[in-house]
Formats: sequence, C-alpha cells, structure tokens
Amino acid sequence: MKFMKLGSKPDAFRSEGRCIRFVMSELPTDIIVHVDEVRFYLHKFPLLAKCNRLQQLVLEVVEDRSDEIILHDFPGGPDTFELCAKFCYGITVTLNAHNVVAARCAAEYLEMDDGVEKGNLVHKLEVFLNTSVLQSWKDSIIVFQMTKSSLPWSEELKIARRCIECIASKTLVDSKNVNWPYTYSRKQGMHRVPSDWWVEDLCELDADLYKRVMVVVKSKGKLSSDTIREALKAYAARWLPDSHEALINDNEHTKKNTIVVETIISLLPPDECSVCSCRFLLKLLKVVILVGARDALREELIDRISIQLHKASVKSLLIPSKSGGGIIMYDVDLVQSLVDKFTTHIGSSFVDENGNSEALVALGKLIDCYLSEVANDLNLSISRFTKLAQSIPASARSVHDGLYTAIDIYLKEHPNLTKAEKKRICNLMDVKKLSSEACVHAVQNEQLPLRTVVQVLFLEQWKASGRSVQAPSVDALASRTTVEEEWDGRPVSNRHCSLKQQLGSLKINVDECRGGNDKRSKSMSEKGSSSLLLPSRSRRLFDKLWAVKVETVKSSETSGSSRSPTVCVKRREAKSCRHVRYSIS
Repeated sequence: MKFMKLGSKPDAFRSEGRCIRFVMSELPTDIIVHVDEVRFYLHKFPLLAKCNRLQQLVLEVVEDRSDEIILHDFPGGPDTFELCAKFCYGITVTLNAHNVVAARCAAEYLEMDDGVEKGNLVHKLEVFLNTSVLQSWKDSIIVFQMTKSSLPWSEELKIARRCIECIASKTLVDSKNVNWPYTYSRKQGMHRVPSDWWVEDLCELDADLYKRVMVVVKSKGKLSSDTIREALKAYAARWLPDSHEALINDNEHTKKNTIVVETIISLLPPDECSVCSCRFLLKLLKVVILVGARDALREELIDRISIQLHKASVKSLLIPSKSGGGIIMYDVDLVQSLVDKFTTHIGSSFVDENGNSEALVALGKLIDCYLSEVANDLNLSISRFTKLAQSIPASARSVHDGLYTAIDIYLKEHPNLTKAEKKRICNLMDVKKLSSEACVHAVQNEQLPLRTVVQVLFLEQWKASGRSVQAPSVDALASRTTVEEEWDGRPVSNRHCSLKQQLGSLKINVDECRGGNDKRSKSMSEKGSSSLLLPSRSRRLFDKLWAVKVETVKSSETSGSSRSPTVCVKRREAKSCRHVRYSIS
C-alpha cells in the first residue's frame, strides 16, 4: 500500500476521556473547535495560517466575544480534523489509501488551498492521489470504497469518478501486461496471468460501487460476455448466502441481500450474448423470492431460466416455498411455471428433423426426479403433483420408471388417499413403458391399486408369450380389469379351479402338435416353472383373470379357429409352441 508522510514534529496531541483533545504546549490554548461530540483545545495562529474557513469563523465568534467554533457535518469526523490540525502544527502525519479521501474532503471543507499558502494540504493530497494511490490497482479499489463515508464531498471533488476510470482501465489491460499484485484464489497456470485476474478484487466493493464500475467496464465493449458472467458469479458467491435459512431468518441483512441480487440481475449480459448457467440463475431466483424483491426481477429470471431448464439440477429446483404461510415445503408452482414456459414457448426449438428432442428427454428425467423429491411433502396436493407430471410432453418420457418412483413415494407418504385418488395418480404412467425391474416391483407393491397391478401382470404375460405383434394398449388392459372389484373375494368356478390344470391341458395340446419335440417341450416346461413370484393379493386376482382367458383358449380350440393369434403361457414354453395358434379374446 502506498503512503505519504507530511511534517516532522513529534505528536503533541493528547486526550482526556472521549470528548476532549488538546495540544501539549507552553502556550495556553485560545480557541475551542467542536467537531461532533469532541472538543479540541488549540491555538489560533497555526490553524489560521493554513485554513481560510477557520479565519472567517474566528472573525464571527470574536464579534460575539466567544472562543468556540462549531464545525457542522465535518467530513471524516473528529479523527480527520485532528489530522488536518496536526498538519497545521507541522506534526508528522501519515496518509494512505484508507484516510486520503477523508483528508482531501476535510482540506476542501477547511479551504486549505494554495490561496492561503503555497503547497498547502489540498495540493499535496491531489499529488498523492493522482501520482501514487490511483496508479495502484488495490489502492484505487480501497480509495473508491472509502468515498462512501465522505459523501457528498467525494462526489463533488470527482474522486469517485477518477477511481472508476482507473479501475475500469486496468481491467481492460492485456493480461500479459499485468505486473501488479492482485487476488486470485482459483486454479490458474503457473506462468501466466488469467484473463479474469481482476474479478476477485472487485468483489470487495459494495453493491452500488460495484455496479458503477461494471457499467463502465461493460460500456468499453472490450470484455466478453462470458467474462462478465463469471465476474457476476464470483460477486454472488462472495455476498449471497447459500443457505435459505439465512435468507429467511437474517432480517438484518435482508435489505443488503436485496440490493446485491438486484445489482447482479441488472448487470447480466443479454441472452443472445451469453447464456448464464441455469444453476446460477436459479440461485438468484431463490434469493429474489426469499428476500421479497421486485416481481419484475422474478419474471426476468424465469424467462432466462426457461430457455435452458433442461440443464438444471434437482437440487437447484428445490426452492423453499414462501407463499401460503409455508404450508408446502417447496415452490412447486414456480417449477410448474418454468416447465410451462419451456414447453409452450421454447420447447419446440429443440426438436430435430426426426422429431426427437434431447432437451425434452432431459427435462422429463429432471421433472420425474424433482417429483420424487417433493413427493415426501405431506402437504403437497395431488392436483399439484398430477399437474406437474402431466405438463411434460409424452415424447419426453421413453421410460416411465422415474415417474413410477415418484408415484410410489407419493403413495407411501400419503396413505390416506381414496381409491379414486390412487387411480388418478397411477393413470399418469403408462405401464407399457416400465422396465422389467419396475414391473417386478410394481406387481409386489401393496400401495398400488389392483387395477394397475393387473395391467402390469397382463403386460408381463404378453411379453412372456414372445409375440411379435403389437402389445395391447393401456385402455384395452384397463377394460379387461374393470371387473376387479366384483372378482375380488369371490370363489373361482370349479370349471376353472386351477390355473395349473388349465396350463397343463394347454401344454398337452402343444406337445401333441409338436410331435417329435417331446424332450424339448419337457425341458422348456421345467425352465418355465420359475414364473413371477407375486404377493397373495396379486396372485389370487391373476389366477381368476387368467382362468377366464384359458377357458377362451379351449373353446376356440374346439371351434377350429385358425386365424387367432398364437399364445404361450409360460416364458420358456413360448419358443416351442409358436406354430400352434389359439384365440384369446
């Protein structure tokens, strides 16, 4: 840090308590100067020799037969006046980046210019500012920060403007020519100066000063939007808390956080120049919501985020809810609005010539994972859950395992749902898009309604038959299970008392048609005996449903139907009986 010493005499100033300061001297003091709550007992001669304003004030008090002068709104307060008084006495004073602004403003207040004495304090301070302090990168930042405590004098003397120009000009210097100290805690090359070397030092500025510097830096047009974006991210990391508890509970810093986030948003590069990371924008949005910033800022961020919502993370989307008295944990309505904007206004731009969209698929996975997280909220209504799940286009979900996981969690955390509500939420997923692992879990899931379990069972049995034709639609499967309530608990007809017997009779017919393939059929039968292990409820219902299907097969066999599709009951037997055709209605 640069410094300058003025004067050569030893310090003769003393204090009595907090409110009295005086000069040790053989001569008695003849003037009292009031600065705020402090009284200075001084001598007129050294002061009046350098301070034009004190000359005028002394003349006024002499007429009133008084020896006391009051200096109202003195820049820098008592400490700065003491510095100016020491200069008048010739006592050594040290000036640096921390006190030079206050001293310059105080010298202007006291009119300590060359009109009173050549080489007065104003002149010396101007030389120190222009030739030393403002030539230093870090000192110029400190000086700029100190201008806030000396308003409005620092603005009238254009000290702040000079600081801004010096700082902005240095940020534009080619990094190869940077030969002064700077702060850089991030990883960098060993022998070269990074292009954003200036970012961390500027983070020490208050929000209003930071904005003034960055506006000038941006106006020069020499720095890329990506560099500006990284600078804003560093400033946000420096001043905005990551914890939402801190944002909600720390009322003392709410106003400061509001100013910081408003400043950052106002400095964001246009979308067409640089797309800020979704994580960074969501962090700003969380702060805007929790500190209660202006709605215009919220809408601007939503527009920016919706462009790249598919790049977000689930953690970034978990923004605590501040509406409705904190009834629900997370702001699901906010995510809903983001999804709606993405799919309505921007989603189509991501579709390629084949009608595929990686962005939509990524969005589908993101929202399914988000639903799995918020499904634990006991106060999350089924309408909010289903609305968000349905807002994702069908093409965004090639597999419904993620959606099934979210539904499963919601059902477990909300055990008091009615049968109609369970049916409503399970209708969100297409069982045909469940993986084999998900199907195995689903048929054993006691939380699912029987209707859904039966749909999965029929689909698995259809897959086990090894058919090459298209699988039945979900509506068709649903229509076959509408009688589940009537069948649940009823005894099965003696004619169809055992699924094993029916499957055995079917196997005999298959073996007769196969002729010489008896050994192979036997081997397949043994392998096929390891069928799906179902819970008692699902097994009982499936036995009843499949028994009806087997009866249909036998009746069609006697009618001699030759155009009915092939059926195989067990997964392993399917390959040995495909040339035999039976009818299933």
